[in-house]
Amino acid sequence: MSGFVHDERALNGPTRRAVVRGLAAASAARASGQGTAFDVAVIGAGVFGSWTAHHLRRAGKRVVLIDGYGAASSRASSGGESRIIRCAYGGDEIYSRFAQRSLGQWKELSRRVNSPLFQQTGVLHLGGRGDTSLTATAGVLAKLGVTHQQLSQAELAKRFPQFFAGDIDQAIFEPESGALMARRSVQMLVQDMSQSGLELVLEPVVPPAARDRMESVKTAGGRTISAGAFVFACGPWLPKVFPAELGQRIFPTRQEIFFFGVPGGERRFRPPAMPCWIDPNNLYGIPDLENRGFKIADDEHGPAIDPDAADRLVPKESLAAMRRRLAGRFPALKDAPLLETRVCQYENSANGDFLLDRHPSISNVWLAGGGSGHGFKHGPAVGEYLAARILGTQAGEPRFSFASKGTVQKRSVY
Repeated sequence: MSGFVHDERALNGPTRRAVVRGLAAASAARASGQGTAFDVAVIGAGVFGSWTAHHLRRAGKRVVLIDGYGAASSRASSGGESRIIRCAYGGDEIYSRFAQRSLGQWKELSRRVNSPLFQQTGVLHLGGRGDTSLTATAGVLAKLGVTHQQLSQAELAKRFPQFFAGDIDQAIFEPESGALMARRSVQMLVQDMSQSGLELVLEPVVPPAARDRMESVKTAGGRTISAGAFVFACGPWLPKVFPAELGQRIFPTRQEIFFFGVPGGERRFRPPAMPCWIDPNNLYGIPDLENRGFKIADDEHGPAIDPDAADRLVPKESLAAMRRRLAGRFPALKDAPLLETRVCQYENSANGDFLLDRHPSISNVWLAGGGSGHGFKHGPAVGEYLAARILGTQAGEPRFSFASKGTVQKRSVY
């Protein structure tokens, strides 16, 4: 996919006519005084849903945003303190482009709300011996004009001596990438929209029973919300809302996060000396931001999780295993005290590609999910893409289609 197609001819025939009819019906209902119909109802105030609502509103549509727990809650995949934003994706140029496009919008949001939502720490990608993915990464970054530096093992050891690099023989550094203050970013985006007229409803929705076209959605509190189109950006709740369609296509997994204390006065593990980093052994980390601690986590998929009912405690065995891995990569932190732990979740598609498509049978319902542990950074581009699909000005990307989503987990996108 080369970019976004903002062209009213991109979708034509029955598909475009269905979109236009739905949005026109909502507008007509408002004009005739029939209730408070919206153009689009977005269910899920995480990063995908919030940015989709933002772009629809920029297009002049009347949008309602609905969430049972509130924007970027602790149970959501968009909750938590921080996320890495990087453009390196091996040969997956589509995600490099999405990240590049999103970074500018994150920076603009940061300026608009006057808060440091983006932290330019740089991102360091470590490569083991025989790893060919960094070669592909360098080629894509060069093609897209993304500033990056290729480092040998000796250069890595000199520039970033905090890392034990005995098993690493190459690295790529993206100096203009970094970290996003995740929970705060989404909440401030929603707050910014609310102050300019967005209606926010804090209630769970009842799973829809429609099988052809939806006219409204009902909340657990008994409210009926009518709209011309509906976006379900429910993250790990998608399999619960649409069990027949997504129960075997979206896989929420439990992911454990650790924050370790940095010695007082120690600058090596804080920006600008310390970047975000991604390890070939399924580890990643974020430096000590805002004095919360040195973040480290395992990117390997954990066990299945229920986002409503799961306890969020980390067992002693997990802590002991992470301490060993922390000491192996950062010897100076081998005795670092544990400050806090978090349990969040990935909501995975079978291979890691996003699901951004129309529902397979309900014509005016759209699905947004499959963030698969790497989706947060892409929120602005995802919202832009999906809004354009809903408005009929964007051709569909096959990799984001419902039809492409398998039922057996075999991740290939990282």
